[in-house]
This record gives sequence, structure tokens and C-alpha cells, in this order.
Amino acid sequence: SLKMASDSPESLMTLCTDFCLRNLEGTLCYLLDNETLRLHPDIFLPSEICDKLVNEYVELVKTDSIFEPHESFFTLFSDPRSTRLARIHLREHIVQDQDLEAIRKQDLVELYLTNCEKLTAKSLQTLVSFSHTLISLSLFGCCNIFYEEENPGGCEDDCLVNPTRQVLVKDFTFEGFSRLRFLNLGRLIEGVNVETLLRPLTSLAALDLSGIQLNDVGFLTQWKDSLVSLVLYNMDLSEEHIQVIAQLHKLRHLDISRDHLSSYYKFKLTRRVLNLFVENLVNLTSLDISGHTMLENCTIPNMEEKMGQTSIEPAKSSIAPFRGLKRPLQFLGLFETSLCRLTHIPAYKVSGDKNEEQVLNAIEAYTEHRPEITSRAINLLFDIARIERCSQLLRALQLVITALKCHKDDKNIQVTGSAALFYLTNSEYRMEQSVKLRRQVIQVVLNGMESYQEVTVQRNCCLTLCNFSIPEELEFQYRRVNELLLNILNQSRQDESIQRIAVHLCNALVCQVDNDHKEAVGKMGFVMTMLKLIQKKLADKTCDQVMEFSWSALWNITDETPDNCEMFLNYSGMKLFLECLKEFPEKQELHRNMLGLLGNVAEVKELRPQLMTSQFISVFSNLLESKADGIEVSYNACGVLSHIMFDGPEAWGICEPHREEVVKRMWAAIQSWDINSRRNINYRSFEPILRLLPQGISPVSQHWATWALYNLVSVYPDKYCPLLIKEGGIPLLKDMIKMASARQETKEMARKVIEHCSNFKEENMDTSR
Repeated sequence: SLKMASDSPESLMTLCTDFCLRNLEGTLCYLLDNETLRLHPDIFLPSEICDKLVNEYVELVKTDSIFEPHESFFTLFSDPRSTRLARIHLREHIVQDQDLEAIRKQDLVELYLTNCEKLTAKSLQTLVSFSHTLISLSLFGCCNIFYEEENPGGCEDDCLVNPTRQVLVKDFTFEGFSRLRFLNLGRLIEGVNVETLLRPLTSLAALDLSGIQLNDVGFLTQWKDSLVSLVLYNMDLSEEHIQVIAQLHKLRHLDISRDHLSSYYKFKLTRRVLNLFVENLVNLTSLDISGHTMLENCTIPNMEEKMGQTSIEPAKSSIAPFRGLKRPLQFLGLFETSLCRLTHIPAYKVSGDKNEEQVLNAIEAYTEHRPEITSRAINLLFDIARIERCSQLLRALQLVITALKCHKDDKNIQVTGSAALFYLTNSEYRMEQSVKLRRQVIQVVLNGMESYQEVTVQRNCCLTLCNFSIPEELEFQYRRVNELLLNILNQSRQDESIQRIAVHLCNALVCQVDNDHKEAVGKMGFVMTMLKLIQKKLADKTCDQVMEFSWSALWNITDETPDNCEMFLNYSGMKLFLECLKEFPEKQELHRNMLGLLGNVAEVKELRPQLMTSQFISVFSNLLESKADGIEVSYNACGVLSHIMFDGPEAWGICEPHREEVVKRMWAAIQSWDINSRRNINYRSFEPILRLLPQGISPVSQHWATWALYNLVSVYPDKYCPLLIKEGGIPLLKDMIKMASARQETKEMARKVIEHCSNFKEENMDTSR
């Protein structure tokens, strides 16, 4: 009943269901007294739609952190005259007694309640309402459904008291459930008499008693003519059990598997037991004996076993008892047994640990109800993905995504699953993955980060995100992913490797995105978080990747975003800049990132007065001579000063250094740069440079801007010629050439820029007819 991750486009039905659930008020419902959801009176929905609404709702609550559950959701389905329910699957804490009570008038045919720990004996009474129609029922893991609150008159004799002062209901049976054929009582609480509970059922076809220890199963023979499926996972068997099972001659599916780690089992599987099954259960198509220890050798002699091509024909079976099968089994569970490594296994599908196919079959078979086995199977898949190449990539990804969604709170699955995802999404597999599938990966990775503060899960999740194109592929979850990363970086105790990856991701996320994205992230506390990281590194006198990435991230997030520039100044960013410069005088990459950021701050007219101090201007002037990172540090220092000069002499509110002296040093710096320098910088817009052209107040600023344009259109014409033309740079350059105040060398350079762009346009003219 698990919803598998899918790679095909969503159906219109699914899209409509999802939209309605996210917008109940605007579609199917209205709010009564501002709190209770009510269905519009003219709405009538058949079971095909209602079932989907309920099942998708459960899925959304479980796997989508943004989706808000509604307290009164199930009341929408209380009246069968307007809404019909037939087959519903409810999970975990999402469902409570009052929710089942709300739908008690529905004629349910199939009701799966999986790990619904909040359900109590009140819900047992509600089940009776469905008794006349119910065909399939699962109470798997509903560990409190047989408990009711202790009655005030003290405990009756027919009750057992459990530690929370609740009492076990012992008088409930399936009396009246005349149509019930399929029943799952997996992990039923101890103390309930299974035989009494089931006796009224006349024709059971499928029974699951996983995780229940029954020493006497003789009562099962009452269904020997109807039972086609029996699951006794983790039951310690005995000779009596085997004799009873052998009488159930209609069985098509038998599962006596176990988790060999969960406890000590006395029972050992023998050749005789397997022979007994093969001889008596002639309809068997599926058998699971995973986790069993074989007491004796069931395999045929080694020479014969290795001969010929792999075959699934029973006559050639490497497992001797299975030579008696009439036809190959559809499924044979051999996970964590030695038998799965044999050559000839008479089954179309085998779960085991021999190869990728067997491991994927194990994950598929055990995910929903056996996370303890699934996590070990995913661990084997992790090794396959890491060491070899996955040949069934799509299936592997879908299975891991499904397991992670289904067991959001299972630490082992989150650790192994997130590690497997890292290897399954790396670049060598990228071509095989659709946008939809990669988005599903991102969703489960973010779910993992949200649910688990555990270091391994966090690291695996962050590493997996690094396999994606950032920011493009994360844009659909932009706000959420940033919040989660900032949350990691704001924790008081941090793992070094996670910190490094998280800062790298933060930096990539604010690079090349729209300004409204950057403003939103700034409001989340991004600037403050980066400055705190820088402060910590300064205190440790460490200039590492975290330090450099933090400054780089600040450079990116302040690009054409005045609010974030202001935050940087308000949170003592300039103080940290000076301290880093002093502490790490040789760190070129650091200097480039810091100066790039200050270039962004200097572009904001309202903030420039805060840069106008003798200390800052002296520092920027001295950095004009820097040879760090090619021309980058000198270029950025000159950019900062160009914007400050653009405010004119009257804004120069300091005595030292003199404005003319700084101007002279700027000219000297620009003339020392190689015009063909390859650049470590990325302009999304030329607007901040172009605004320095139409003015006569600071010819050196004009010259810096023209040099910047000339360098970029010369070295990267394909990228920057179209940008300059698009943003109206050519008329501005032409006007500047006519200006008397502009320097001759600036005009010469401007002509070369115009020439470059017109040559580029001619070369790229579309001449096709």
C-alpha cells in the first residue's frame, strides 16, 4: 500500500487533489466561525475522489513540512450522502480516535491503519461501525488500540493494567465482521488472545501476525480451505508450528522470515521442513525464509551447483528441496541467509545480499513494515553505488526516496538512505535523472535535515545537495533550504566538515539569484550568521575555507541589495574587515572577497558616508598597490574609491589623506593593470559601472568605469558585449566622448569599447535568409 516515488508526469487527478488539499478554503470548503472546515453544501464527491483526498492528505502531512494539517479535516467526510469513502490508508500520529469516529458512517471496504499509536480502544468500537462492509483491515503497529483508560470504579477482573494506568481490553472480537478476508495484526500488543479475537472470522484469506509470539497456532487450521497468505515474521517457530503450516494447503504466500539480530531463536530450518512445504503447499508462489539459519546443508554438490548458465528451473535448483517445485516461485526471500549466494535459485524475484537486483528486491519487499531490515539492505545498496556502478539507477533512487519518506523518524534509515542518495545523485548518473525525480530527492533530503540534528544525517544531506546545480535546482525550495542551512550554522557546537559544506552551499545559493531572493535571505539573518562565523574564525586566528566562503557569501548577498549592505555595516562588518586585513595580510583570496563586498557597499549612495573615515580611505588607498589575486584586489579597491569620488569634493569630509593624493594613486593603479587580464568576477548588470560615465565631477571614476568595460568586452565578448548593448551603454559612452571634462585616454578607451561591440554585432548578425 506504500506510495512509490514515481518518475512519470503527475496525473491531472493528482494535481487537482494536491491543489485542493493545499487550498481547501478556496475550493471545496469554507470556514465556519473562523475555525471549523465545512464542505460547501452543493458538493458531492464519489469514493474515487474522496479516497484520493484522504490518502494524499496523510502523505502530505507526513512528508511536506510546509503543509498545515487541519484539525477538522476528517469531519469533511462524515456524511456519506455528500462524500463517499471506500479505501483509505492512515499512518502514524496523523490519525486519532476522533478522526475515525468522524467517518464512522462510511461503508469502508479497506482500512489500513499503520503505526497509528494515538488510537485507543475507542477506535476498536468505531471499527465495529465498518464491520458489515470491511474486507481488508490492517492494525499494524497500532500498539495502543487495545488499551482504554482505566474506569473510575477500579479495575475489573478481565483487565490487565499497563504502566500508564490504562487497561487492556480483553472482550473485543471480530464478531460481525462477516466480509473480512484480509487482516494484518502485525506487532499486536502482548496479552491479547489472538485465537479468541479471530475465531468469529469464517473465511480469512490473508493473515499477518508479524512480531507476535504464539506458541500454539493450531487454530489457524480452521481456515485451511481459505487461507492463501500467512505472515509469521519474527515468530520463533517449533515443530508444532511447522505441522500446522503444512496443513494450510491453499497457501500461495508464506513468510516465516525473521530479523536475525532482534533476539535469539531456538528454531533452525532444515531440509525436511523445506521438503514438507514443497510437498504439501502445492499452490505456493511466494516464500520468505530470510534471516534463518540452516541446520544442515540444503545445497546440491558444489561441482553440479556451479555448472551451466544460471537457471530458475526447479529441476536445476542449487537448493535441493526446491527441486520438487512444479514451477519457479514468483518470489523467494533469502535476505541474510547463505542460500542467496547460490547459482541456481528457482524464483523470478529473490531478495538477498548477493547483488544489486537481490538488494533492491529486499528494499522493495520490506520497506513498509520492516525498517530494521530495510536499513541494512539500503546499506548494501550504498556499497554497490559507492564501489560499483548501479545498473538500475531509477529503481534504486525511487526505492530509497520511498523508504526515507516512509520512515522519516527512523535514524538508521535516515543515515543509510541519505548516504546512498549522495552516491546515487552524483554527476555520473545525472543524465539518467528527470527534473521530477531530482526534486523528490531534494524534498527527502530537506526532510532529513529538518527531522534530524544528528551529525551524520546532516553531513550526508548537505553533501547530497552539493550534487545539484545551485541555485537553479534548489530554487523551488529556496526559502526552506536557506533556513535549514542557517539553522545548522547557528548551532553553538558545530562539526567542522558540516560547517564548511553548509557555508559553501549558502554561498552558492546567493550567487546569481534575483535581488528579492537575496533580500528574503538577508531578512532570515544570513548577514549576521556569516559575520558570526568570521568572528569565531578571527578569534581562533584561522583563515580557512569557512572564513573565505563566508566573505564570498557576503559579497554575493550584498550585490545590488542595499538592505543587506546596510546590515553588514550595522553589524560591525567594517570592524571585522579591518581586523581580518591585519590578521591575514598574505591571504589574497580573502582580500579579494572582502573588497568585492565593499565594492557593493560603496555602490549605495546613502551608505557611502559611513566609509568616509581616514582609516578606511587609507586602507583602500594602500590596497590600490596590492598585487593580490592578479588585479582583483587593486581593481575592487579602486572601484570603492571611484564611487566615493563620484560624490564630489564636498563629500570628502576628512583631512588625511588628501583627495588629490588618492586620485593620483588611483590613476597610477589603473595604468598599471593589464587590459587583457582574465577576471575572477561576475557582473549580472553594468548599471553600477554605467552610472559613473555621465558625470564630470570625477574623471578618474569615469576612467575606472571605462577600463572595466573595455577589459570585460575584450576578454569575454560573448558574455559582456550583449549585456552592455542591452543596458544602453553605447549611447552613454558616445556622450562621454563629447564631454570636455573627460580625459583623452578615457575617450580613446571608450571608442575601443564601442568598436568591440559593433564588431561583435556584425560577426553575430543572422545572415540566413
